[in-house]
Amino acid sequence: MTTAPARRPARQRRTPTDAPATDAAAPATTGEVPPRAAAKRPARGPDARPAGDGAPADPRSGADGRPPRDARPADDAPPPSDGPPPLPEPLPEDRFINRELSWLDFNARVLALAEDPNTPLLERAKFLAIFARNLDEFYMVRVAGLKRRLQAGLPVRGGDRLPLRTQLTLIAKKTADLVARHARCFAEEVSPALADQDVQLVHWAELRSAEREQLRGYFREHVFPVLTPLAVDPAHPFPYISSRSLNLAVVVRDPDGGAELFARVKVPNNVPRFVVVAREDRLTRFLPVEELIANQLGQLFPGMRVVECHLFRVTRNADVEVDEDRDEDLLQAIERELARRRFGPPVRLEVAASISDHVLDLLVRELDMDSQDVLRVPGLLDLSALWQVYEECDRPELKDRPFVPATHPRLVEGEVPRSVFATLRDGDILVHHPYHSFSTSVQRFIEQAAADPQVLAIKQTLYRTSGDSPIVDALIEAAAAGKQVVVLVELKARFDEQANIGWARKLEQAGCHVVYGLVGLKTHCKTALVVRQEGSQLRRYCHIGTGNYHPKTARLYEDFGMLTADPEVGADLTDLFNVLTGYSRQTAYRRLLVAPHGVRSGIIERVDREIAHVEAGGTGLVQIKVNSLVDEEIVDALYRASRAGVRVELLIRGMCTLRPGVPGLSENVRVRSILGRFLEHSRVFRFGNNGASEFWIGSADLMHRNLDRRVEALVRVADAAACAELDRVLTAAMSPECEAFELAADGTWSRRVATPEAPLLHLQELQLRRIVGPPA
Repeated sequence: MTTAPARRPARQRRTPTDAPATDAAAPATTGEVPPRAAAKRPARGPDARPAGDGAPADPRSGADGRPPRDARPADDAPPPSDGPPPLPEPLPEDRFINRELSWLDFNARVLALAEDPNTPLLERAKFLAIFARNLDEFYMVRVAGLKRRLQAGLPVRGGDRLPLRTQLTLIAKKTADLVARHARCFAEEVSPALADQDVQLVHWAELRSAEREQLRGYFREHVFPVLTPLAVDPAHPFPYISSRSLNLAVVVRDPDGGAELFARVKVPNNVPRFVVVAREDRLTRFLPVEELIANQLGQLFPGMRVVECHLFRVTRNADVEVDEDRDEDLLQAIERELARRRFGPPVRLEVAASISDHVLDLLVRELDMDSQDVLRVPGLLDLSALWQVYEECDRPELKDRPFVPATHPRLVEGEVPRSVFATLRDGDILVHHPYHSFSTSVQRFIEQAAADPQVLAIKQTLYRTSGDSPIVDALIEAAAAGKQVVVLVELKARFDEQANIGWARKLEQAGCHVVYGLVGLKTHCKTALVVRQEGSQLRRYCHIGTGNYHPKTARLYEDFGMLTADPEVGADLTDLFNVLTGYSRQTAYRRLLVAPHGVRSGIIERVDREIAHVEAGGTGLVQIKVNSLVDEEIVDALYRASRAGVRVELLIRGMCTLRPGVPGLSENVRVRSILGRFLEHSRVFRFGNNGASEFWIGSADLMHRNLDRRVEALVRVADAAACAELDRVLTAAMSPECEAFELAADGTWSRRVATPEAPLLHLQELQLRRIVGPPA
């Protein structure tokens, strides 16, 4: 006897399909380029590019493109060719920059902000901390992935085809140079400058007697009870070293003779990294806690003589791999993998530059690492701890000027309060965070939906949110009020997995329908849909953004979001949520491009349309603002566009594997990168369309993972005022008057900075002045 297959639990991801929607409920129009505007698509092999002048084919042509036998050329026409048309010139094999080295170049740009004396002093310390934290994640994910592929014998990936061993060697060399720069910037520039401003990071030898006595008491009460020295000898195996923990490698000896003995002391992570020695008026003095422990080792090893003591730190593989095809609850599978993450193989060993060779050899041997994995760091290890100094020093004159985000003019409440829904019925609203307030726009939209008795349903994706999220609170209140609340919580958001598991459980307990999306795909799109009863009809209100529903990062990350009551967008989001929560096979939409089926092809088709406009005698323009540009098919499409005469302007915060300015290949391409106090996070696309510009915003970067392994959504912006705002931002960012980093054909970056003779304005400062207002 056969039975119908059992449905998976509601929280289990659904299996995607590549089959297109064919039922009658599918939309009549799609996110594809209209046929009358689309260029003929060339083959998208690595060397493909359009050929010919873009003229329409002769309708009399046969299948092979040649005239039929009875066709006669005009009297003034040249004789017909005996062979096929010439093949397009192939694209050069060295056209891609290595993505890992490009990422290191990005982190070097972060370091350049710390090295800049014009950056406020505590902001320089913050950029040093950001550099260190970025590098940790790079090793935990990217380097770990390369090592795993090498050990498994998997082929190299990436357009540059650089062998894995060569990549790891180049990464090690470049990282060592950057780490030396990083340490030098702190030791020779930032730390002395902070000391001049009475923010002192001191050594034990610099303390006064009274301060030492005070710290000995602090050690006995707060540090000593949580320390556990672990011996290493035949009876005590080498201990497990947790990822990113600070550790002391201690060598001791019996004063009466005997061999040297090794022990490891872990620096506890539940005490501050920098102990406050003194805080008086403007003066703040910090001592690294590892120095305090190192100078009190006699209490841990009484009767022994301490011979050596060196600080070291291990970074481990932190990528989570989940077999989603197993018949089990995805939440439980993620929890199991998170427990395993802490035991990932080590990928980097950081040691103090003063470490002795025999202690280093012992660490390398016991951790089963290569000498290439070792980084000797002059000065302090783990400068990400400088975040503590930044946050604990109340010195506004050493930081960027504070600001209060502005409420979008159309959302400002007058004498008679007006709901967000009433405002959206008058037209779309484009908000630009952090300049526009998140709390008075997106957050208010969700909160009013939760409280409005006419709202019947709220559907939302959550990729990352804050620990005390008002968005989650509003969704819980909506469910308690009897509304249908559907929340797609992405459990595999890297480094936020545990937090999202907590949110999923809390939302479920409150009565929300919680789903985890599609098997094998991360749901990365930023979408919210509100269904409201208005008289005898239902109206849909939407938010689609480039950033997360995270009130705290909305103050730090630059992002766009569109609030709209447009029926087409509402219908698209309804269809998209049906894909995410059910068994819909839909891949085409009205105003959306959705990955993994439609974003890459939609972008390339629009690039090809720009080529067709130029070949027909018009103008071509492509402007793209994203975090990373890595996808080879899109890079090759941009190369073809440049060859055809399309102006290509790229604003890339992070990785960029395209080489601009190469004669005969990319001389029409400019690549810039803007970094500053806010993390440039938005994804914006503009296609000139021969004067009728088309703008898109959304969640997708131009990387394989976004285009092939994630659910991403781009929405076409139709509102004239919103398009004008996007045009203003892109035009300012590419202006020669704007401060930026620029990429050269050889893969090197240079920074355009202001001088007294040639003043420049930073894009973020321009937006602050224009939206928030000039400094007080």
